[in-house]
Amino acid sequence: MKTLIRTALTAAGLATAIAACSSSTGSPGGGAPVRLDAVRLVSYSSCDDMLGGLREHAAANVGPWGFGGPPIYMMRDNAMATPEAKAKSDAAPEHSTTNVHEAGVDEPDVVKTDGNRVITVNGGTLRIIDTATRKVTASLDLTKQGEPAYTPADLLVSGDRALVLFQGGNVMYKSFAPQGETRYVLVDLAGEPKVIGTVKPQGSYVDARMVGSTVRIVTRSQPDIEFPPPKDNTADPERVKLNEDVVRRAPIDAWLPKVEITDASGKVSKASVPCERVSHPDDYTGTSLMTVHTIDLAQGLTEAGTDPIALAADGDTVYGTGQSLYVTSNPRWWSRGVPVGAVEDVAPATEPTTTEPTATKSPVKEPPEETEVHRFDIGKAGPPSYVASGKVPGRLLNQYSLSEYEGNLRVATTLTTEKSSTSSVSVLRADTLAKVGSVGGLGEGERIYSVRFIGPVGYCVTFKQVDPLYTLDLRDPSAPKVTGELKITGYSAYLHPGNEGRLIGIGQEASEKGRTLGTQISLFDVSDPANPKRLSQLFQKDSGSEAEWDPHAFLYWPKTGLSVIPMNTYSENREEVGAVVLKIDDSAVTKVGLIQHPVQKQRDQSYQPGIQRSMVIGDAIWTVSYDGVQVNDATTLAKQAWIPLH
Repeated sequence: MKTLIRTALTAAGLATAIAACSSSTGSPGGGAPVRLDAVRLVSYSSCDDMLGGLREHAAANVGPWGFGGPPIYMMRDNAMATPEAKAKSDAAPEHSTTNVHEAGVDEPDVVKTDGNRVITVNGGTLRIIDTATRKVTASLDLTKQGEPAYTPADLLVSGDRALVLFQGGNVMYKSFAPQGETRYVLVDLAGEPKVIGTVKPQGSYVDARMVGSTVRIVTRSQPDIEFPPPKDNTADPERVKLNEDVVRRAPIDAWLPKVEITDASGKVSKASVPCERVSHPDDYTGTSLMTVHTIDLAQGLTEAGTDPIALAADGDTVYGTGQSLYVTSNPRWWSRGVPVGAVEDVAPATEPTTTEPTATKSPVKEPPEETEVHRFDIGKAGPPSYVASGKVPGRLLNQYSLSEYEGNLRVATTLTTEKSSTSSVSVLRADTLAKVGSVGGLGEGERIYSVRFIGPVGYCVTFKQVDPLYTLDLRDPSAPKVTGELKITGYSAYLHPGNEGRLIGIGQEASEKGRTLGTQISLFDVSDPANPKRLSQLFQKDSGSEAEWDPHAFLYWPKTGLSVIPMNTYSENREEVGAVVLKIDDSAVTKVGLIQHPVQKQRDQSYQPGIQRSMVIGDAIWTVSYDGVQVNDATTLAKQAWIPLH
């Protein structure tokens, strides 16, 4: 039988390279291999060389359950126009986008707007809403026969093209291998929307970024190997030996990532990533491959398809700038059969703890707790070029733990040992990912809850019982230092830049013993890095916000200081679901009001829809829930329109 969940083990010191064309060029990605300490990055000399290496490395890392630990099922806690756009976009009303990490680098989300249109993907259906008439003008059902309507999907939009990213058939963590079909659907939005191409990659969707009209999509696949079903009372060593034999007989086709493309005419073509486009380091496991697909929405799917490149590595966190794409992985977590996303995508427990989530221990020796970082150059058209790989101790919280600035990459991580935990910020050269400097000792016995880098300054929140907000001076990359510290109860799970010298925090208030009490929105004065202060706090008892773990849910409109945050409040005598509207200026956080969507009826029950996203378009606030889109006046909050999505 096939392993129920294909997780992977990555050895210590993993670093990778990619071949942008072929090994005959002499170097992966068109650049010379970079040596980092004892790590040498090379491409395979032939398919035979690749097969031999992958078989032996994978066999050395297989366990009684196949690759990774026993199956662990986890459910997810649910809840800009480009130059190619039509001329009408030039006259679009002033509008926000959904929140992204880096300006000019768009991230997949459930809703997008160009000011004239609001485009959503909901229940497998893409809908276009005209912002002038506030009506759905077109829709397109993208679900497949037998596919559940709740299949998670996000989208990216460039002009009159949308790319809908389906993450698989089960509602699971985005970085966890879904037990369904991963596919990317290209849709023409001009006139009646229609599908003009579909990409079905092998493996699970990790994440994507779009610069201009070009999208880079990261997927992760594992060898398509069937392991014999375990017999009762079979000892682990015997099962391991049986699995090793199976791996050593597996053909090269079991490893090469595959892709199926359907063009606008319905013609289907299938291909595998060529051996010469797969690279490996000296030390690798052979249990996982990461593939980067490229699609220019303006051009559509060409003869090159998605121009894929692959490397022998895992991938769980993606961070992008206008010129660089970074993919990171934590080998220890993959070896346990639990991806890093399992920690990133859920809200903190009611009583936070610095211990790691419970996971079934793999019988294979665990690698060190460290984060591997791979950088690709995306400054040119076509597939990205490999630049360098490196590693830092500890593990990331999320993509906000990464920041490229003036030729350097800043990386914030938490290193947990049996006795304690501590956090640090490392600075790496972007061109080699060699270490330049670091500062440690942040939050001894605690872990990172949020990070934000703004220019040469960094902000880091750690938490166990109180929230130290650290300010970091990163002007000298070789000697970063802590310049200030503010201790308050609770923590900020997301940090966002406000006006000059101001920082906004979204998180949880907590008792002095560390028990969380409800959502808090904080305004910090960070104009003096040596003396950060909290100027204002808004506290909502017994509540939580999706913005704490998904920054896309947070809206801040600097022009007016308007902020909208989804918030659910539950207590013995109170249930309030909606989005809190705030005014955040230089001195205070003030509550303006609450936006709620109409109560919905399902069979014999009624429920209040939870608001997921919000945007400013013209003089109105647009909020999105699973059930519909609502328009409210940005000043008075008076309801102007309700647009159902079902």
